[in-house]
Amino acid sequence: MLRPIGRFEVLVMIAWAATGGAANADRPSPGMWRAWLDSPGGELPFYLLLDSRADGQWNAQLINGPERIAVPHTAVSGDTVTLDIDYYDAKLSGAVSHEGKHLDGEWVRTGSGGTPVTMAFHARRGAFPRFDPLPTGAAPVPKEQHDISGRWRMRFSKSEDPAIGVFEQGADRSVAGTVLTTTGDYRFLAGSFENGRLRLSCFDGAHAFLFDARMQADGALAGDFWSRDAWHETWTADRDADAALPDAFGRTTWTGSVPLDALVFPDVNGDRVALSDERFAGKARIIEVFGTWCPNCHDASEYLVELHRRYADRGLSIVGLAFELTGDFSRDARQVRKYVERLGIPYTVLVAGVSDKDKAAAAFPAIDRIRAYPTTIFLNGAGRVRAVHTGFSGPATGDANQALRRDFERIIEEMLVDSSGGG
Repeated sequence: MLRPIGRFEVLVMIAWAATGGAANADRPSPGMWRAWLDSPGGELPFYLLLDSRADGQWNAQLINGPERIAVPHTAVSGDTVTLDIDYYDAKLSGAVSHEGKHLDGEWVRTGSGGTPVTMAFHARRGAFPRFDPLPTGAAPVPKEQHDISGRWRMRFSKSEDPAIGVFEQGADRSVAGTVLTTTGDYRFLAGSFENGRLRLSCFDGAHAFLFDARMQADGALAGDFWSRDAWHETWTADRDADAALPDAFGRTTWTGSVPLDALVFPDVNGDRVALSDERFAGKARIIEVFGTWCPNCHDASEYLVELHRRYADRGLSIVGLAFELTGDFSRDARQVRKYVERLGIPYTVLVAGVSDKDKAAAAFPAIDRIRAYPTTIFLNGAGRVRAVHTGFSGPATGDANQALRRDFERIIEEMLVDSSGGG
């Protein structure tokens, strides 16, 4: 289950505030910072932990609810702090001011087609709430509507597909949760529910999500959703303990129109590899359609690494097909290398094309459509498809993630029996 940790976050920040020590005027003060991006919907907050090591180097973490993400490269040079989240081709950078307690700069990330996404970035050192507390005069809500914990059936204005909100509220009005959709989840959302207003955010280096909603007289939620610097839509939600998504194994179809030996893609060195390559022959296999730019794909690949450790000796092979942002092979292969290094991926990963779903479907016509990154395809040793799974429910989804794991591992066990001649 998801657990709200607002009080825990505050305690951690207070501890860091007490031990931060003195800072030079042009150096950041170590400890916990409240950071935010300037979203079209207002401040999009997250927590940032900066730690000065004994060797003079720096570490940083991005914090959203229970998740802490280590930034791979943190540098302080003069009055500038740079957080290089290289596996997403993204950077946070800011100038230090106010005796080391302010940071102001920008977040830049490569977007679709290679177009950069840029948003203003700010941070303030200290134990501040994630969202500014609401004025005490804000309109109260009925007592029975004080807690939004539970399962909610959601509808987004720009999508016909269903979605589910799963939230858990703490006694301090902090909220932790996520949103599940037919293509993936919104990962670790954190925020608060005060006086009938729900505010949630997530920034993990790639996602930049902001939710702002108000409870209606009938107990429903209605509000806005912003993603990064441009996307906006409205949404509504009603409590529904039985809310469910369509079966993720029933949405995408293996067409069978293209043989495996016709599906050939380069590895990061440019050497072309067919999906019928002898290294995969006679084994049960998984083909993962993914992108290094996709946080849900990172969650999925981390799980596939675990499956490789458990099942490779019994004959399971895994192949990743990366569909990247730019179409520049040198750049895209570099990102795949960083992805492989970050996750410690031991299986084969190929650079399959660009992330545009229509172009990706043309490059990989073995399935009827590319609906989601990731899409996971299960084939037995004879090359027969056992299942195709659309999207991924990651660790933030709790019970849904556990159910996905059970399904994947059941299919793998069945495939290995097939491959050994037992089925």
